Amino acid sequence: MNNTEALTSTPVNGHGISTLAQVRRVIICAGTGCMANGAMKVFEQFKSEIAGAGLKVILELRAEATSDEIRLSKSGCQGFCQMGPLVSVVPDGILYTKVRKEDVAEIVQTTLAGNQVVERLLYKDPATRKSCQGIEDNPFYARQSRFVLHECGFLDPEDIHEFMLHGGYQAARKAFVEMAPEEICKTILDSGLRGRGGGGFPTGRKWEAARIQNSTKKYVICNGDEGDPGVFMNRSVMEGNPHSVIEGLMIAARAIGANETLVYVRAEYPLAVERMRNAVAAAEREGILGKNVFGTGLSMKCEVMEGAGAFVCGEETAMIASIEGQRGMPRPKPPFPAQSGLWGKPTIINNVETLAHVCRILNEGPEVFKQIGTKESPGTKTFALTGHVSNTGLVEVPFGTTLREIVYNIGGGVTDDAGKIWKTGFKAVQIGGPSGGCLTEEHLDLPLAYESLRAVGAMVGSGGLVAMNQGTCMVSIARFFMEFTQRESCGKCVLCREGTRQLLALLDDVIEGRADQNTLALLDKLGRAVQIGSLCGLGKTAPNPVLSTMRYFRKEYEEHVFEKKCRTGRCKALLSPEINQVKCKGCGLCIKACPTGAITGEKKQPHHINPELCIKCGACATACKIHAVEGI
Repeated sequence: MNNTEALTSTPVNGHGISTLAQVRRVIICAGTGCMANGAMKVFEQFKSEIAGAGLKVILELRAEATSDEIRLSKSGCQGFCQMGPLVSVVPDGILYTKVRKEDVAEIVQTTLAGNQVVERLLYKDPATRKSCQGIEDNPFYARQSRFVLHECGFLDPEDIHEFMLHGGYQAARKAFVEMAPEEICKTILDSGLRGRGGGGFPTGRKWEAARIQNSTKKYVICNGDEGDPGVFMNRSVMEGNPHSVIEGLMIAARAIGANETLVYVRAEYPLAVERMRNAVAAAEREGILGKNVFGTGLSMKCEVMEGAGAFVCGEETAMIASIEGQRGMPRPKPPFPAQSGLWGKPTIINNVETLAHVCRILNEGPEVFKQIGTKESPGTKTFALTGHVSNTGLVEVPFGTTLREIVYNIGGGVTDDAGKIWKTGFKAVQIGGPSGGCLTEEHLDLPLAYESLRAVGAMVGSGGLVAMNQGTCMVSIARFFMEFTQRESCGKCVLCREGTRQLLALLDDVIEGRADQNTLALLDKLGRAVQIGSLCGLGKTAPNPVLSTMRYFRKEYEEHVFEKKCRTGRCKALLSPEINQVKCKGCGLCIKACPTGAITGEKKQPHHINPELCIKCGACATACKIHAVEGI
């Protein structure tokens, strides 16, 4: 099939099987998480078992496929990461969870051959304990609006023909053949699309700023350098639907007058790098990339580059420096990249999720896009939901969705450290990663959008959501994120380089019992100075976790400083070990284990710990077989 035939075939909406191939289908989630848990072994076992059962199996989507054939394919991340490996059977509407190689024979015989459901492999809702056959009755999926992520969990990321049969590259063709560059920019501006990388800058304005530049050479860069801890949305889109990223790049390039694009992916994402490169090669083979794009006489080049993994390279100017072979360090703006970027030429940089929205806007129109979300923040946003929730994974919801909806309805509720539902256990959510802030119980009904989050000292960021239960020490959480940003600082700014180091040292004083009455005031003053004086977004947002936790959990900080106590028991230096006088049998094992002689007591009599000699090493607690040592 050449690109002309594919792009003039009837497109479909991506929410079902193509009208050109109404076949039964088994889809194995082949995102990074499921692959790490053995998804490819499951895939190979399906090939063997389907053939062994005498059923017809096809591995490639064909327009001439018949209804008695079974299509076996891989997809990108289906989102429900905690329940992987995932296996979907469509159009039956069945989703099997935690599938192992040993389960495949039963699925083939019971479902594919017998048209029955394997009940034990269905997801069970922890709230109702009811089995959920498919995504429609699964609360994790049913409450989402999966536009970017749906195709990631449905299409075969390594099959360009399937992407085109489902309407892929139709928007790019429209941009090149039917629309002028200024019309494309206006369409994106009218849609209200804002950058999904964290800053939320209007995408259409950025494109228009580059379009009006008088230059014979311009560039478009896709920012796939996703570096926040626990965040993997862009990674999953590149792995699951790489052609949507390429199509978005092509449209952006047409809008500003560029003929060269680049995808910057961090080297820690080997599967994303591989699938993006394969997708570029496939698009070149089909004549979609290269010379004479869609018969217009225009050329288009796309290159995939691996980044070195520095968090600061997610900042536009630092990324440009990295691509040019320099050390990844930001530079002052203006000039902005749209004026002078890569090799001194006008350049726009959009993140993966932003580009994945573009083709839908061109296909359906800006007004349809604006109907979703809020007035100032239209469309959907993907979040990586992790931490103390029952259902972790990737979620996509309209802007304006409340935190309560995400944590309790989609996430299934807050859990304790053992993974059991803890109804009154919600404490906070860290949103936006190390650049973001903390949201508390009072924010559970706050609509999540750029403006509303900024008003409470937080930000959308790249989309990380870490839920925390009551057993979480907020001072330790602030220290965790501060340690990350301090380590990732490029060192160019004194306030960022030295300020983050001092903030980390002050937090160490707090959790190790060395802080005094001046420490909290100094934390606040220094944090605000780093915000004001840093050059790039990393430094300006680095103090956010500290300042927001101090704002909403001041009492917890004061307990650490003035009472030398950590209410959660997480800060080891603040623990006060003691021996339970009722439990202790006087066996003497703790005395033998103590390296400092801090424990005394007669045999068969309750023992005691001298706090002045105790170094809180935990040796006594380890030695005690009846768990009489407490507070350590």
